[in-house]
Amino acid sequence: MPGGRLTNEDRQHIAAGLAKGLGYAEIGRRLERPASTIMREVTRNGGPDDYRADRAHKATRQRARRHKQAQPPAPPIPDGGHGRDPQAVQEVAESFTELLIQQGLPRMEARVLACLQITDSGALTAADLVQRLRVSPASVSHAVAFLEQQGMLRRELVPGGRRERYVIDDEIGLRNLLTAVQMSVALAAASQRAAEILGPTTPAGARFESSAELTLLVSEALRQAMEQWRQRLAARGAE
Repeated sequence: MPGGRLTNEDRQHIAAGLAKGLGYAEIGRRLERPASTIMREVTRNGGPDDYRADRAHKATRQRARRHKQAQPPAPPIPDGGHGRDPQAVQEVAESFTELLIQQGLPRMEARVLACLQITDSGALTAADLVQRLRVSPASVSHAVAFLEQQGMLRRELVPGGRRERYVIDDEIGLRNLLTAVQMSVALAAASQRAAEILGPTTPAGARFESSAELTLLVSEALRQAMEQWRQRLAARGAE
């Protein structure tokens, strides 16, 4: 199926295309696949002069089997005494991760953020994340640095120790919105400047002018949402 994993039938078509002298782009077009997918498939399985469909399919299955065996099962997510279904919680974490990825967050960053989100404390150390996600410390470090830069988490020292832990809280939404507002304001200013240079009565200038107007409206709506959320948080704290 287009966009999914290559099947044995796909590989037969690739072998036939190579035999006819077709290029990767043409083979990909016929299979509704990117040329890069065809190129990687052929390169890792003998190259264009030695590609064999059955052999490639068998090798791919063996690689997948080895990869699956090399990955130990993720440890169960601590329940905290709430009586939750571990499988259901894991499914929530995975579905939330995929949603974050669809919204543009890199996979590792999405996994780290989802892991923090489903943790009752909202705080985990690097060692905690390494253990729960089964990834390297370097992967966690890079992901945390990105998320912190985006205002999606913060660092703090573990009480009574020197280790750091990474924290999300009720302010995470505000920090995300604030970052979005700042970016929107900068984009609106750049669009207005472009409209002035190109001329607001020209098609290109009018397009930039319209973009700036819409961006400013969105920025103002975000500011109002932030203020309303602050008021709700304050009301909760006073209860």
